[in-house]
Amino acid sequence: MPYVTTPGGVKLSYQVRGAGRPLVLLQGQSNDHRWWDSVRADFDAAYQTITLDYRGTGDSDKPDEPYGTRGFAADVLAVLDEAGVERAHVYGTSMGGRVAQWLAAEHPSRVGALVLGCSSPGGAHGVERSNDVRRSLAQPDRAAAERALLELMYTPAWLATHPGPYFTIGDPGMPHYARLRHLAASARHDAWDVLPAITAPTLVVHGSDDVFNPAANAPLLAGRIPGAEVRMIEGARHAYFEEFRHVAGPMVLEFLRQHA
Repeated sequence: MPYVTTPGGVKLSYQVRGAGRPLVLLQGQSNDHRWWDSVRADFDAAYQTITLDYRGTGDSDKPDEPYGTRGFAADVLAVLDEAGVERAHVYGTSMGGRVAQWLAAEHPSRVGALVLGCSSPGGAHGVERSNDVRRSLAQPDRAAAERALLELMYTPAWLATHPGPYFTIGDPGMPHYARLRHLAASARHDAWDVLPAITAPTLVVHGSDDVFNPAANAPLLAGRIPGAEVRMIEGARHAYFEEFRHVAGPMVLEFLRQHA
């Protein structure tokens, strides 16, 4: 498995599969590259897909120091440089969408087309999850809290027929301090002021029933990024890309094809 060492000395694990034009896939908070395992083959068939384990996750280093979405974007650049990729499409979901916002805004020459899934601009302008959702995730019974998270990610019908394992509810090997660092990075994200600088063709995708990262964030993002399109997937929750793979995958692939 290849690695790159950042200018700050952090060793990052990354993964390259498939062939064709490069496509970077960025996962959600506190997750490693396995977030994409259930759908990655859809993209490998048409692209050279590139993932990484964020610092704090997977096989990457886990320094106990502040993390940020802007810093994660710099880590993505380090991976692209190491892999010899000058320009790539970027598809970021959840916190990965926040990372992708910085990448596209501050390094436009490196991003072809951009897809932001179940994401948010953050800061004062972003729509936050409700206190009820926060309480469900913070309850002391960890099994109940995990069940609450699963129900935010997937519909009851999906959970009844898909017993797991689930690779979207956090990297089980993460140290506790790294989880807290990821949580803080996502919470501090605020790209509102730089979003109008994004020049990449942009598609914003969101599940209509997402309350983990409220669906109201989708039109906010699309309205802030010049020329962005927004697509809502009816009935989907946060992990729309997995449960509604039959809708989301072709939708994203068609958008990328149009901006080859």
